[in-house]
Amino acid sequence: MPKVIVLGSSNAIPDQQHENTHLVVVGEERVVMVDCASNPILRLQEASIDFHTLTDLILTHFHPDHVSGVPLLLMNMWLMGRRRPLNIYGLHHTLDRVERLMGFYNWSEWPDFFPVAFFRLPAGEMTTVMDEDDLQIFSSPVRHLIPTIGLRIEFKSVQKVVAYSCDTEPCAQVIRLAEGADVLFHEASGAQSGHSSAEQAGDIASQAGAGSLYLIHYPTGSYRTDDLLAEARQRYPGPVGLATDFMVIQF
Repeated sequence: MPKVIVLGSSNAIPDQQHENTHLVVVGEERVVMVDCASNPILRLQEASIDFHTLTDLILTHFHPDHVSGVPLLLMNMWLMGRRRPLNIYGLHHTLDRVERLMGFYNWSEWPDFFPVAFFRLPAGEMTTVMDEDDLQIFSSPVRHLIPTIGLRIEFKSVQKVVAYSCDTEPCAQVIRLAEGADVLFHEASGAQSGHSSAEQAGDIASQAGAGSLYLIHYPTGSYRTDDLLAEARQRYPGPVGLATDFMVIQF
């Protein structure tokens, strides 16, 4: 059954209950991780996802809270006997740096390593990341501190759409990604360069006509700020929730 599982919901500074933001998208044929923080194998296990079933990894941008888990994911899969290929998608800016990072670990010399294919995405709006029988994913550049993409995920079999802003200031690209989406995950780090407040996230959801809004990538622990839900509701009349670790949106 198609679903999205939140593996982490915090902004760059996590706490005991909130890991850095990353997700897993489960379709009928593909299991796609979006970003890769912390120790991914443990997060997948806690979400009851067998790492052997992971088919694809989308990296939205090259900041540590979004890619720090890539070396551990690849190394642990290898050590645990993975043979199935893994596809990794991202902008040139992101994947060039990931390959250089892995080069420091001499991963080309790891014996009997499973196949990894890199797919460099153009920085254009509504770029097709993948188009499968049951699942289609699009990316668009958003407005962050470095080249970054947001995503639109379409579950064809159930005709449901999930949008993810990733880290961004309010921008028209996210409105178009989220147009008519059933669920919008929008960051709420705060109104600062490269980020958005909960109120701004609510405004984006309203303009996009999204069916529901979940705030994600928000301050946690001692850095938690005001009532984010109330702030978002000032600009968005629909259902608003706070994404939490291991929350499941199932269709």
